[in-house]
Amino acid sequence: MPKLRAHNISMSLDGFAAGPDQDEDNPLGVGGRALHEWAFATPSGRAMFGGDPPELTPGLEVDEAWWRAGDEGIGATIMGRNMFGPVRGPWPDHSWTGWWGPEPPYHHPVFVLTHHVRPALELDGTTFHFVDGGIEAALELAFAAADGADVRVGGGASTVRQYLAAELLDDLHVAIAPLFLGRGERIFDDPAGLAGYGVTEVVQGAGATHVRIAKGG
Repeated sequence: MPKLRAHNISMSLDGFAAGPDQDEDNPLGVGGRALHEWAFATPSGRAMFGGDPPELTPGLEVDEAWWRAGDEGIGATIMGRNMFGPVRGPWPDHSWTGWWGPEPPYHHPVFVLTHHVRPALELDGTTFHFVDGGIEAALELAFAAADGADVRVGGGASTVRQYLAAELLDDLHVAIAPLFLGRGERIFDDPAGLAGYGVTEVVQGAGATHVRIAKGG
C-alpha cells in the first residue's frame, strides 16, 4: 500500500526545523541554511547545488544514503506554500514560479497547500498544483497522481507538523544538525500528535544524526 513519507527534514539540537523571517534572501529562514549543511556536503547535494564532488568517507556515505532515499519510490510531493516561495496572502500575480528556476528538481507532480486559488504551473518535468482544500484534499490528489507510488511531504515545518498531528504521515526522517538555531519553527510542538509514532532507527552520519520515526513504531 502506498505510504506518505517525509525525508531529509533537518532540525537543530533545540528543535527548530526552519529559521524565522523567510524572504527571497533567506529561503530557509534566517540561519536556516546551516541546518542543511550536511546535505549540501554530500555528492548528491554538491551535484544539485554546485561544487566539486567530495571524498566519500564512511560518515559521508551515511549522509548520502539518507539523502538519496528521499527520492526512492516517490511519485508526487506535497509542500506548504512557504516552501514554494515567500509570497503571502492572495497571489498578486503569477510571476513567482518557485525557488528553483525553470527546472525544478522534482520531475513529478507537486501539490502546494494554499488558502488562495492559483492555476496550475507547468515547468520542465514538473507541474505545480495549488490546493486550497486542506491537507487531506491535497493527499488524495497526490496519491491519485502518484499512481501507486509513495507520496512525499517535502516541507516545510508547518506542513510536516499538520500531517503528523492528523496521523497521516507513515514515515518521517529527521536529520539532526549539531547546532542551536535559537528561534524559528518546530515540527514537534504537539506531543499529543506524536502518540501513534515511535523511533525505529538512529544512525550517525558525518554532518547529522539521522532518526527515522514511523507510525506504530
